[in-house]
Amino acid sequence: MKHAEFDAVVIGGGASGLSAAAEMSRGGASVAVVEREETPGGILNQCIHNGFGLHQYKEELTGPEYAERCIRDLDGLSVKVYTGMTVTLMEKEEEAHLLYGFSRESGMVRFRCRAIVLAMGCRERNRGNLGTPGTRPSGIFTAGLAQRLVNIDGMVPGRECVIVGSGDIGLIMARRMTWIGARVRGVIEIQPYPAGITRNIVQCLRDFDIPLYLSHSVTRIYGKDRISGVDVAPVRNSGGEASEAFHIPCDTLLLSVGLVPENEISRKAGVRLHPETGGPVVDARYMTSVTGIFACGNVLHVHDLVDYASEEARHCGQAVLDFLSGVSAGEQLRVGAGRNVKYVVPGRFALTGKNRFYLRSMITGTGARLFVRLGGIEVLSRKLPYVQPSEMISFDLAADVDAISSRFTSGGDETDLEVSLEIPEKEGA
Repeated sequence: MKHAEFDAVVIGGGASGLSAAAEMSRGGASVAVVEREETPGGILNQCIHNGFGLHQYKEELTGPEYAERCIRDLDGLSVKVYTGMTVTLMEKEEEAHLLYGFSRESGMVRFRCRAIVLAMGCRERNRGNLGTPGTRPSGIFTAGLAQRLVNIDGMVPGRECVIVGSGDIGLIMARRMTWIGARVRGVIEIQPYPAGITRNIVQCLRDFDIPLYLSHSVTRIYGKDRISGVDVAPVRNSGGEASEAFHIPCDTLLLSVGLVPENEISRKAGVRLHPETGGPVVDARYMTSVTGIFACGNVLHVHDLVDYASEEARHCGQAVLDFLSGVSAGEQLRVGAGRNVKYVVPGRFALTGKNRFYLRSMITGTGARLFVRLGGIEVLSRKLPYVQPSEMISFDLAADVDAISSRFTSGGDETDLEVSLEIPEKEGA
């Protein structure tokens, strides 16, 4: 077994992992990145469409171009990147952490480090997660797998396509399948609103006259060797209305039904997971419930834009530098999701410096207002022109807000900050 020692090891070489590694290395830490694919960049390498980098690099890039920028950001830095390597185990050893990774090129390597950054990204939910009745024919793919087949392997998954779920990757694949000559018969969404961002609804569906069936579900799959069609029905009372079902012939079914943070190895290491995000519970400096293990990017919570994943990773990288330098985290308040908010990340508020939070709305509408309250006292209010569950919301909250510091010092007990969203009722409604 080979041995390697670093200040920090990042598991995952996608945008968030590379951004965190670059931030830590610029701060003087020795860093290793362990990536299971043969090249770094993560899922970006198969996302050949543009729309990336507008926030991070101030220009519109394709996925591979964004990945290349992240890789180039490591130039001149002391970051060792291990590719084609899978981490199988994490252990604690007094004040250090041990990771075991193996690859064909390096064999088994034991890493010893003071800090670990989890940046493994997420995986797609599949048909087994849906439990759709019917046969088990070929021609059923997750949207991400179909994207890889088309963009990386040069293969055509099918010619007559139905897409289940209006997540961003499903919308993008609706356009991509159309470009390669397939006919997309429709996108089926069980919710009454789209799951993808508005830009993709317009550019990937409306521009190509692809039908979007909201509040509908696939109730049955047909076919023996190859899928031959699906039944679709409107959703009422938590189920498909059989009397109004209709049949769509197809030879391909793509599933874009949500992403799940990849946290199997986190769970084995004793990291506590959030019931809503599926990612680790983290404090104000992105540290998990295990001292010295941090998390950022899609393994923490699923982002809508890679730019935000990179931004979050930089904050995480700076927090790791503080941890390595022995800087105390200081006092922190708990942050909770209030009315119409699914979750807030991170789950703690530091009483020093500026805090940046990310959240998901549970409502759709215009003229919404974001509220942050401490013990019923409003410490932040912001108007949002439009909110929907598919688009992440972020906001900053400075630690020098008088209402927060005075409330904390006078109470003596840990006090929650509650984040909520409200849409005022219109007059006369």
